[in-house]
Amino acid sequence: MKFQLVETMVSEKMPVSISCIALGLSRSGFYAWLSRPQSERQQENECLIVQIQEVHKQSRGTYGLPRIHERLKQLGKKAGKNRVSRLMKKTGISGLISKRFKVKTTDSNHDLPIAPRIFQTEEPETHPKKPNEVWAGDISYIPTGEGFLYLATYVDLFTRKMVGFSMADHMKTALLTKALAMALGRQSWTPGTLLTHSDRGSQYASEDYREELKRHQIKISMSRKGNCYDNAFAESFFATLKKELIYRTSFKTREEAKKAIFEFIEVWYNRERLHSSIGYKSPVQFEESLAA
Repeated sequence: MKFQLVETMVSEKMPVSISCIALGLSRSGFYAWLSRPQSERQQENECLIVQIQEVHKQSRGTYGLPRIHERLKQLGKKAGKNRVSRLMKKTGISGLISKRFKVKTTDSNHDLPIAPRIFQTEEPETHPKKPNEVWAGDISYIPTGEGFLYLATYVDLFTRKMVGFSMADHMKTALLTKALAMALGRQSWTPGTLLTHSDRGSQYASEDYREELKRHQIKISMSRKGNCYDNAFAESFFATLKKELIYRTSFKTREEAKKAIFEFIEVWYNRERLHSSIGYKSPVQFEESLAA
């Protein structure tokens, strides 16, 4: 065990001689220990480290212990969570640290009609039982060298799939209707059974938006005033987007940001990223498993 401590100290740029003296060991003994054949366990750990590094790389450097451990299991690698944790610490691998952010894109100080709160985060009986029953909408912004790029999204609350999104240099009602049109065009939904949930911003309360929902026989639900918890599922996506992409990237133009966000959603988030709430599957995998 002491020789292992010396090895750790040396890896942190501590001279061998000083490390050995500090632990009451001889340099010759340490070098003899280093030259011994690796045990089977050590060889397994070396292979596991390579696999951990590959999973972390494939996750775009975003996965922490839970997702790396789950992905290793999916790949048929047998290793306990504590063992994976130790090897991650040894190699300096960790997930991204959440960064608090506050985005204000909601203007709820208006006299437009407010829909009732049909979907309620704290009431499981109001939650969807299958895909395309409740889509949660939200708007956020992304800073670029040309100014803000606004992003409107719709996430299916059952599959966690980003079913529709739209980007523009404004956050007018047209931004929402374009995102909604994408969702309606790509998903299998039944008129009269679909509910959209959002905050009570002026865009969602506008006549044009309400008329668009009415035309497709879509019911509407809105959060309570000033209660971000009511639309937590939609806001959770933006937290992930900002942590895994926006805070790690500097966009010179809106077009550059558009391309990166499109790729993040369609390639990574929907098809590859493991979501703990749906059994560590990607949204598309989960959706396809329901249809099988």
